[in-house]
Amino acid sequence: MANLTIWYNMNYPQPATELLKRGVAPHRLLFARSLQSTNLAAGAPDPQLAEADVAFGQPDPDAILNLPRLKWVHLTSAGYERYDRADLRAALTSRGAILTNSSSVYDEPCAEHALSMMMALARRLPDAFERQRTDHAWPSSEIRANCRLLVGQTALILGYGAIARRLIELLTPLRMKLMAIRRTPSGRESIPTYPESEVEKYLPQADHVVDILPGGAATSEFMNAHRLSLLKPTAIFYNIGRGGTVDQEAILSALRSNCLAAAYLDVTTPEPLPADHPLWITPNCYITPHTAGGHQDEFERLMLHFLDNLRRFTSSQPLNDRII
Repeated sequence: MANLTIWYNMNYPQPATELLKRGVAPHRLLFARSLQSTNLAAGAPDPQLAEADVAFGQPDPDAILNLPRLKWVHLTSAGYERYDRADLRAALTSRGAILTNSSSVYDEPCAEHALSMMMALARRLPDAFERQRTDHAWPSSEIRANCRLLVGQTALILGYGAIARRLIELLTPLRMKLMAIRRTPSGRESIPTYPESEVEKYLPQADHVVDILPGGAATSEFMNAHRLSLLKPTAIFYNIGRGGTVDQEAILSALRSNCLAAAYLDVTTPEPLPADHPLWITPNCYITPHTAGGHQDEFERLMLHFLDNLRRFTSSQPLNDRII
């Protein structure tokens, strides 16, 4: 394959950028006029994108609709909701273009993050840490009495993408009862998996509900007030997917009325969550600032993932994490 022009619009740390520069040779690397440091926003329109055979990063979705030269778009995120549009799918498909994401970079850290919080809440670690942080009390009997075992409990996982599949692998040795919900089950899933239309049948059975749904109109407030009301008052809800998939006011109400034992939110609407938002100070609500996918060598792994796919692309091999 002839040398390609690769357009790139991320402002990542210098070691990762240097890795990319070295790795793409002999292809041409074209930096966008406006670079960004986050995956959470689409890039600004950039006329240089019209010169590209490959777009790497977070290109403006509207800009890639009518660029016949563009053969492949690779996203630096696992989420792709802003690109999950009928017009964009049709445009890329009509010209044989490819869309891939970086699920393989984020499945392990996100799954480990969810497992960590499940175990921490089961063993009441936040309660003990709060005592260390504040009054240095020693409520041993109380904390011990409230500890739980994950063995034998039921976890319902909303979504069946790369992160969910890795979380299932991590949870399986704990001998939990595992179920999943996905848009259209294939019948080849590793655990019992049911269509979204049946979610309300299974929510009451869950001790843990782990939301790993993608964002977008189809999943907006998927966990609404009614569905949250179906949960056991002893259940715990976790969201490491997208903030918009949950009705946050309903979460707040459920926690305040003791209809939900706890909620863990790594994603919120909006982000950052305003400092005066009541969720920050709601008992049994635990918040992390969208850190589930973070890891020490995150940006280098993003580059290596792209470079591996670039080698596959130039040698006409199947690409990893292909969406379109």
